[in-house]
Amino acid sequence: MPLIKRPEVVSRIQNSLRDFKVTALVGPRQVGKTTLAKTIAKGSEFKNVHFFDLEDPTDYNLLENAKLVLEPLEGLIIIDEVQRRPELFKYLRVKADSLAKKSKIMILGSSSRDLIETASESLAGRIQYIEISGISLSEVKGSNLLFERGTFPLSYTARSEDQSYSWRKSYTQSYIERDIKVMGIDLPPQSFRRFLEMLAGYHGQIFNSSEIGKSMGLSHTTTRKYVDILISTFMVRELKPW
Repeated sequence: MPLIKRPEVVSRIQNSLRDFKVTALVGPRQVGKTTLAKTIAKGSEFKNVHFFDLEDPTDYNLLENAKLVLEPLEGLIIIDEVQRRPELFKYLRVKADSLAKKSKIMILGSSSRDLIETASESLAGRIQYIEISGISLSEVKGSNLLFERGTFPLSYTARSEDQSYSWRKSYTQSYIERDIKVMGIDLPPQSFRRFLEMLAGYHGQIFNSSEIGKSMGLSHTTTRKYVDILISTFMVRELKPW
């Protein structure tokens, strides 16, 4: 599978690592945050790189005692899916303040609300957020293919149209059946799929929460709450008028 070069994003991450003690890569699942972090680590000046993936039960349990594990580490410390252990942020402030001159911390997460609310207090002045979105027109040659397959790297680089479609279908199914359960959206999977389909119909138009709520049998405040959750997890982008 071809690796898409993303020089502009890589440059932003490198600048952040130079200027801040903590760099946070945030964005939806499967947009390449982990690949970018590992690419940066491989070509960096850091002698030691320590990678923790909190979706891995071993790493998750290991960081239950973060102070014991992280305190002696130097170099580049990368923690993926950091929102799974929000209690880490209090210790990361302590660790950031005691870092050696050439040591840095990089955290990756797919839940901007959790990251920003928690880290804004404990890591204020020490952290820079970089939003990682899907691949852009400037990063690829085939604009038509990008419009047809979307901006998720694995969908765009699929060997065939059928494989790309299957990936998107699987991604949507996983999001609907797994992710909504931990996001505070109280809808059965079938109803939430219908909600997403109706929401997609507002693409490029003025959003009316009362209209979609009425069609779904929900109040406009509940509809707005669900949309806010989708925005906070980078699945929907809201453009304010003017």
